[in-house]
Order: sequence, then structure tokens, then C-alpha cells
Amino acid sequence: MAYDEYLADRVRRTIAEKHTRFDEMKMMGGLLFKVNEKMLCGIHIDKKYGDSLLMARIGEEVYERELERECCLPMDFTGRPMKGYIFVTPEGFDSEDDLSYWIDKCLEFNPMAKASKKHSKK
Repeated sequence: MAYDEYLADRVRRTIAEKHTRFDEMKMMGGLLFKVNEKMLCGIHIDKKYGDSLLMARIGEEVYERELERECCLPMDFTGRPMKGYIFVTPEGFDSEDDLSYWIDKCLEFNPMAKASKKHSKK
């Protein structure tokens, strides 16, 4: 299993409780959640960290402040952290209130986020 199904169910429930339509997309061994055709958040099991992480797209304005939390890591797949995206360790989304906090942060940024370019099928 490339991601934690229990965490996926919790994320689904949390987004749905906020009366928000969303889509899911399996990608790179993880699961992405999209709102308005834009990446909202995702989950995967990180091999370096050794546990499930919540990827949160929160935007650059709050990025530095949230990174100061012990439960937050820069999102870094390639050796260059992606500004505006963070990983949250399990301690940071253990309670339903904590998970809801991160989903709220992602939903606050979503209207300002840019959608990825559509690729045409050949």
C-alpha cells in the first residue's frame, strides 16, 4: 500500500464536512485531493521519514510561519523544497481538529492557487 487508507478516509470525511466538492487522483504512490481542478492536499508514506505524511498546499504567505511548527517539514521530493507546500507529520494531524485545521488552510488558499496546465491526449 502506497498510502494510509485510514488517513484517506479521514481526509475525505473532513473535506465533505466542509460541504466542498472534491476529486481524488492516485499519483506517484500517493493520493491527491483536488478542489476546483486544483491540488488541495495529498497523502503518502514517505520512505525517508518512515510514516504517512499529509501534503498541504497552503500558499507562500503562510508557508514560513507554518514551517516553524514541529510537525511541519518542507515538501521536498527533488532536493529543492516547493514553496507554498508542506508536509505535516502524524503528530500534526492526529486529532480531528488538527486535521481540520490543515484542510481549512488548504481550502483558504485554493481560490488563489493556479491550476496545472491541461495536457492534450495524443
